[in-house]
Amino acid sequence: MKILIENGRVIDPASGLDKVCSVALAAGRIIAVDRLPEGFAPARTIDASGCLVLPGLVDLAARLREPGYEHEGMLESEMAAAVAGGVTSLVCPPDTDPVLDEPGLVQMLKFRAEKLHQARLFPLGALTRNLAGEVLTEMAELTEAGCVGFSQAEVQLSSTQVLQRALQYAATFGYTVWLRPQELHLGRGVAASGPLATRMGLSGVPVAAETIALHTIFELMKTTGARVHLCRLSSSAGVELVRQAKAAGLAVSCDVSINSLMFTDTDIGYFDSRARLTPVLRQQRDREALSAGLADGTIDALVSDHTPVDDDAKALPFAEAEAGATGLELLLSVAVKWSQDAGVPLARALAAVTAEPARVLGASLGTLQASVGRIAEGGVGDLCVVDPGAHWTVQADALASQGRHTPFSGYELPARVRTTLVGGQIAFER
Repeated sequence: MKILIENGRVIDPASGLDKVCSVALAAGRIIAVDRLPEGFAPARTIDASGCLVLPGLVDLAARLREPGYEHEGMLESEMAAAVAGGVTSLVCPPDTDPVLDEPGLVQMLKFRAEKLHQARLFPLGALTRNLAGEVLTEMAELTEAGCVGFSQAEVQLSSTQVLQRALQYAATFGYTVWLRPQELHLGRGVAASGPLATRMGLSGVPVAAETIALHTIFELMKTTGARVHLCRLSSSAGVELVRQAKAAGLAVSCDVSINSLMFTDTDIGYFDSRARLTPVLRQQRDREALSAGLADGTIDALVSDHTPVDDDAKALPFAEAEAGATGLELLLSVAVKWSQDAGVPLARALAAVTAEPARVLGASLGTLQASVGRIAEGGVGDLCVVDPGAHWTVQADALASQGRHTPFSGYELPARVRTTLVGGQIAFER
């Protein structure tokens, strides 16, 4: 289908484009920006007056709950949530059931996702078999099957030697290892260590759980030359260590979740299980450091950390409730709200959910590297049309995701996705 999007403010953080103009699509690709090709006769014209026309969002952390946890989310519902939030490319961790440690499982998941004709799915393969932390997976075979990197998800490695071998192997073939920096034994609490956790009688996770893990990772990176992406930083001290590592030239990138960017431990309130998250919500100084780090580029990307959790798993005492919150439909609005609240240029906020996460994925995107997360002539037609003036209240029963629990429930957020296009086809229309 030939589609013309006209009269919208086209913003492409990757190229610096920011102007009111038209975008023409045909055969699944963007064929022209800011000009109408001669003889172009669109089958559909989208009037984007008063709206933003953006690259489709790239989310580096979204659990789809399939296979194995279909009671909490299914590919159909979570992909629908993605395009409803303007997310056209997403990375899923390997902690499914069974774990994504075999090429056949990865191929099956990608095939199922492609059949839905919605968001593009980029799986992470398991770093060790069954995430048991003992035997490395066949990374080369998993890469051929479609994996863009390797991760232990939330299962921390107990053996530094296994991590060293994994980084050595990954460095040899140019693979990226995705790690959430948390020391195994110190990270077993349910709230951030501090006065609030003590007063509430909740087991704490000290900042040292993150910093010890970061020191270990950086030392092993120096000896192996591996490339590492750090998933969901949570502390001020962690941000500073990453800043120093980047200054030293280490091949490291990192992200922060929408929850850690906007909330603190006080939002636990009266044991509200919607704020039972991993990583735990920390203090105000940590939130401010995360915001500053995202603004200055120390933190590369903002992620939804989408983790659908069913009602039964949340209707438990705080410490026993399952960690996680839905976020795919909130990612764009939170980025815009952060821009407004923190006084950060809109282009930087949008880069954190488009061009920068695409840069993190880099060569693992293959032929899509030149066009995912950006608006480029000849690139794939992954776009979203957003009404920046719309304000909406997050209501659980109005979300497309099968998981309805989020600390943002009841909050008013700016900006609403009106239309999402994937591969030049309309995947969502409000």
